[in-house]
Amino acid sequence: MKEEIRKLFKKLGADVCGIANIDRFGGAPAGFHPRDIYPECQSVAVFGVAIPRGLYEAGPRVIYNRFSAITKIELDRIAYNASLELERNYGGAAVPLPSDGPYEYWDAEKLEGRGLISMRHAAALAGLGAFGKSALLLNGKYGNTLNFGAVLLELDLPSDDDAESICLDGCRRCLESCPVGALDGTGANQKLCRPNTYFENARGFEITNCNSCRAVCPMRFGI
Repeated sequence: MKEEIRKLFKKLGADVCGIANIDRFGGAPAGFHPRDIYPECQSVAVFGVAIPRGLYEAGPRVIYNRFSAITKIELDRIAYNASLELERNYGGAAVPLPSDGPYEYWDAEKLEGRGLISMRHAAALAGLGAFGKSALLLNGKYGNTLNFGAVLLELDLPSDDDAESICLDGCRRCLESCPVGALDGTGANQKLCRPNTYFENARGFEITNCNSCRAVCPMRFGI
């Protein structure tokens, strides 16, 4: 069944798909556990769509922002259509989650938002990658180019194996490239990162002004 589900997500456009049983989410913060959303959740299907490598070469600004946003729309489309197919084929309920916004948690002091669940952490629990020093997830085939979505399942499925880390020992490129010093090797200081990264230009279009931690990583495109 698990392989059939993986094939379904890939048929709908996902580049990768992994499964994490609910028992892997014991460390989720209160309010951000899958069962806080759907109490009958038994496992989580996590999937990823890669952005084109060329976006790293073209610069982060309007092009990067536009197509990174489209990727998130594509993730939500896959989650929605996969949920319908899963309910038809396997019974039970399937709950698609927004890949990014909207979400409710916002700490104005820290400029920190949290999705309904952490997609990055769910992807790691589903064996889709391991965290680098930038706090971005690194996948063996797609590096840090993946954005992630998830569907909560009533199906009790076994977890996929953990992924091996591909972050290079001793490498500090992401840490040293951050223009505002937002990275410490374990996470990102959003209060420093957000004002430098996201803003509107004079015309009112959203701009991604910085993606240096992604772009300088030697493993940005995987092994």
